[in-house]
Amino acid sequence: MSRAAMADAVDIPTQWKIKELKVVVDINPESRDPTQTPLEKFFYVDIDAVENGSGVISTVKELIGKDAPSRARRVVHTDDVIMSEIRPYLKAFALVPKKLNNQICSTGFAVLRSKGEIDPQYLLNILFSNDVIDQCNRMMVGAQYPALNDSQVKKIRIPLPPLSEQRSIAAIFHTVDDAIQRSRLAAAETEHLKAGVMQELMMKGIGHTEFKMDEDVGKVPKGWEIKQLGEVCTVKTGPFGAQLHMSDYVEKGTPIITVEHLGDLGVIHEKLPLVSDADKARLSEYLLKEGDIVFSRVGSVDRSCYISKKESGWLFSGRLLRVRPATNELLPSYLNNYFRFEGFKHRIRNASVGGTMANLNTTIMNQIKIIFPPIYEQQKIADILSIIDRKLTLQRQRTAHYERLKQGLMNELLTGKRRVKVT
Repeated sequence: MSRAAMADAVDIPTQWKIKELKVVVDINPESRDPTQTPLEKFFYVDIDAVENGSGVISTVKELIGKDAPSRARRVVHTDDVIMSEIRPYLKAFALVPKKLNNQICSTGFAVLRSKGEIDPQYLLNILFSNDVIDQCNRMMVGAQYPALNDSQVKKIRIPLPPLSEQRSIAAIFHTVDDAIQRSRLAAAETEHLKAGVMQELMMKGIGHTEFKMDEDVGKVPKGWEIKQLGEVCTVKTGPFGAQLHMSDYVEKGTPIITVEHLGDLGVIHEKLPLVSDADKARLSEYLLKEGDIVFSRVGSVDRSCYISKKESGWLFSGRLLRVRPATNELLPSYLNNYFRFEGFKHRIRNASVGGTMANLNTTIMNQIKIIFPPIYEQQKIADILSIIDRKLTLQRQRTAHYERLKQGLMNELLTGKRRVKVT
């Protein structure tokens, strides 16, 4: 492709070149059939092993040859770049580390091995660029299972600075990627800590020595109450059917929370559908207030979100259930944490109905048992978990900051808009 033609997509410095991948890398240079050595161990990298957009291979499977899946055929070496050809817009791309040298990856990946003209770390980051993803999206085939083939991967065009400049760019991204990874690991450790603390608090409480057994919820402190949810809360299904259609959505109005907006630490305030003031008045029985909890009614039925002051006055969709405490003896903040406790989530999944997709209804929710301590202990439990949540929120915000920083750097450095000093 000529420089003039490429300039329509990316305006690059005069010292840079535009080349197709096939010119600078060998694509799928080696294959090996592990079943030919049935007892030999090997590490296998499948598509699920790569964290989307991170460049990291997070999990690998250790197999022996006779157990190798039919896709386990492509040999990888240190500093190869593996690029998922299946739904490439998900960015399941990664740099192969030393510990996976001479191991096997799935044929769902294209293995890219530098011929010497491109730095592997630079190659990985250029694959993440919007321009490359746009090229992939234009070339993909298949509606249900969109993918690239090897011949299409060969035609992907990339901007190519001098090798010394590539390495300087790669060093910057390595620093940012390291910060992102450390931030993610810190958040993961906090999540693990929270799960353990929650297990202790929700089943043993604070300082209890006497316990009782319930056949549904297990062993809990003797002084705690066990009741059906419907005894202490009201449960309501959101508007559905003829009550609310997508055609009712407007550009300005009152937000409606749907399943897609249930985040781990609160409601996601992005891409919210809106309804007019007239529809809000018509659907007033479905208004939310601070302290309500909305539950996914279909699919991932263990997902829930606490309604804060920010969402008070909003509406919820027909794919959600609204749970509202009906007694002053039950703190909404405690109930919110109890709903996120794995023991309860396990019971609610088991109580759901439906063959291909799990479903909840008001009858199931009203009958599910919950355990709750005296109000003062509920407050202590909620306060402890709130401290951990605040820490987790800060860690996730830090990760998001680094990810935004990286995206900005990609837009600047990988297009030559900002040049780096070559060391």
